[in-house]
Amino acid sequence: MTAEAPADAAALPGGGGPQGGPARAVDWLRRNLFSSVANTLLTLLVLALLWLVVPSFFEWAITHATVAGDSKDACTGDGACWTFIKLRLHTFFWGHYPDQELWRLVVAVGLLIAFAAPVMRDRIRHRGIYMLLLLTVFPLLAGILLVGGVAGLPFVDTSLWGGLMLDVIISFVTVAGALPLGILLAIGRRSQLPVIRYFSIGFIELWRGVPLLTVLFMSAVMVPLFLPYGVSIDRLIRAMVAFTLFNAAYMAETVRGGLQGVPIEQEEAAYSVGLKWWQVQVFVTLPQALRIVVPGIVNNIVDLFKDTSLVTIIGLADLLGAVNQSLKDPAWLGLAKEGYVFTAFVFFVCCFGMSSYSRRFERRLNRHRTGAI
Repeated sequence: MTAEAPADAAALPGGGGPQGGPARAVDWLRRNLFSSVANTLLTLLVLALLWLVVPSFFEWAITHATVAGDSKDACTGDGACWTFIKLRLHTFFWGHYPDQELWRLVVAVGLLIAFAAPVMRDRIRHRGIYMLLLLTVFPLLAGILLVGGVAGLPFVDTSLWGGLMLDVIISFVTVAGALPLGILLAIGRRSQLPVIRYFSIGFIELWRGVPLLTVLFMSAVMVPLFLPYGVSIDRLIRAMVAFTLFNAAYMAETVRGGLQGVPIEQEEAAYSVGLKWWQVQVFVTLPQALRIVVPGIVNNIVDLFKDTSLVTIIGLADLLGAVNQSLKDPAWLGLAKEGYVFTAFVFFVCCFGMSSYSRRFERRLNRHRTGAI
């Protein structure tokens, strides 16, 4: 016995008739925006706010904006003066890194793409090895390139680094250090050995209970006081260590949530076939736990990337710091709106890109649940 076909296929959502597309769109609007009286009122309210804000912002940012020229005098209209952003773009992206050495920055970006590409591919064997290379070999090579002082490369002091380049470097180094440390702390907090468990708990609670601003001030002001006479550590390195220790505590709690989500029967089954403790953790528990907490880990990374702007309080000029310094130039006074809108846009694009890849990565990890190929 076979099911009878509908008399009018075009009347169904997604049907083959000419009304399939419009009918599907109307059905989506009804279900998501106008499903009840409250949702309808909220939708109309949001549309009214957009009608009030978007046209004015579009006129200021696009229609009446100025891009041409090489000074503030070129900005004679009522719109945004993007000339300021155009002429300061190099400072906003890589600070005062010497122009003649920018090829080193280009090579470092190329190495990042080369090391990250195998990790981000859908079907790749030995992904863990490539991830290890990305977190260990790449930072070493990039550090040699950017700092110099060896292999015939001129030394470039970190005080010349800045802009978006500084945000990316701090974020990458922090994640490379905080994620492994956070995993170890999460496992240590669940350890049966009291010394390891209490040390892990103390470390996590200490760093989670201190504001990040205080940690950065301590790294910049207090740490040099405790160093031996004649010994100094670069300010950027101290800041990255502070970020790493601070974020490791949050990573540990995120990973611990995933470890608690793995059924105890999984570990019991692994022990029953003769696996040792470290084998159970590496091959059974951790893969499942990390799969569960991918959204939480990415959320920590996004927060970290935005928090890197706090380094301006210790004298490092990241993207926001570079914008603030440029706004103090007498030749460009009064252009704070353009500078902060540009900063917000760059941070949004970077964070949205990380979130989008996270969703794709999460879907790829959970294909076994949906049956997707």
